[in-house]
Amino acid sequence: MEPPEMSGQSAHQAAEEVSSPMRATSPMTQMGAPLLRQAEEGISLRDGDASGSPPPGAAMAISSYVYALGRVEPRFPRLAVEKELAQVIGRAETTGLTDRQTLHAVLSQRQNRYLVRQLCYVLTIEGLETYLLHPRDPADFDLLVEALRPAPRPTDVDVVIGMRGPIAPPELCNGLMVPIVIVDQIYSFDIDAFIRSIPRPEQIPAEQFEATAEELFMRIMQLADNAGATDDHRALNYLVVRYPAIYATAAEAFGRNSSLTAVEVRPSRLSGVRRIVDVIFSYTNRQTDVVEKFFVRVDVTEEFPFLVTRQQPYYDH
Repeated sequence: MEPPEMSGQSAHQAAEEVSSPMRATSPMTQMGAPLLRQAEEGISLRDGDASGSPPPGAAMAISSYVYALGRVEPRFPRLAVEKELAQVIGRAETTGLTDRQTLHAVLSQRQNRYLVRQLCYVLTIEGLETYLLHPRDPADFDLLVEALRPAPRPTDVDVVIGMRGPIAPPELCNGLMVPIVIVDQIYSFDIDAFIRSIPRPEQIPAEQFEATAEELFMRIMQLADNAGATDDHRALNYLVVRYPAIYATAAEAFGRNSSLTAVEVRPSRLSGVRRIVDVIFSYTNRQTDVVEKFFVRVDVTEEFPFLVTRQQPYYDH
C-alpha cells in the first residue's frame, strides 16, 4: 500500500489536507466496538476466531498507542507451521522465483490464507525486533502480506498504527517476547518514491530538495529509542509521513546556509483535557550561529495524531 499521495499539489494545499487524521489516501479500518470493549476488559482472545482477535495468551490490557516506522518481517511461530509452508511451496509453481518472491506468491493465494494467519509478523525498528503485530480486522492480513514485499529493499518503510498491549508470552512466537500491537492501520512505501511525492517549492532545485527531504526523514527515524510509543515519537513520526511543510522549511533553511541542529518536542501550553505537543525544529546559521526555530502543534490524545497548528516561527518565552 502506498503512502499518502503528495504529488500534484502545492505545499500549502498539502499542508491543509494532512491536517485531517482521516485522509482517504491511506487504508484505515475503524475500531470495532465489541473488540475494543473486550480489549479494554483484558479478555484473552483466541487466534483464528471470527473477530480477528489476538493469539492465545495475549490478554489485551491496552495501555498506549503506537505510531511506528520500521520493517515488517515474517517469523515462524512453530516448527509445524514452517514445515507446512514448505510442503505448500513444494506443490506450487515457483521456478525462477527468489525465496522472497516465492513466499509472497504463495501467501498471496487465497487457498493459503490459513498460513497467513499462522505466521508471526514482527515490526523491526533499526534492525531490532520491537513489536509483534496482529491486525484488528481479519481483512487486514492482506496488508501484512503486501508488506512482505517480493523484492525488499533497504529503503522500504512500513508505518504501523495501533494499540500496544502486553509482552507476548514465549510460546506465542517461538520465544520472541516483545509487546503485542493490535494494528488498525498499516501502509508501506519506498523512501525514494515517498520523497519524490512531496510537493517541492518552485525556487528549490529538485536534487537539492530531495537530498534535504531524505536527510530529515532519516534523522527522525534514527532518533534514539524511537519506537513510536511515546507522545513525542508518535508526533514526530506522524509529521514525517503526513506533513510535507517540514521538508520545505528544511530545504529553505539549508538554502540560507543553516544546519538542522535540534528537534525537540515539548508539552504545549494549550494542553488541558487533550494532550497537545509542540514539535520544534532549530536551524543554526553555519557562519553567524544565529538560531531560527519553527514549530508545529500536534494533538496526540488518541490513536491517530492530527495537526492543531501549521508550522510557524517559534520564539523562546
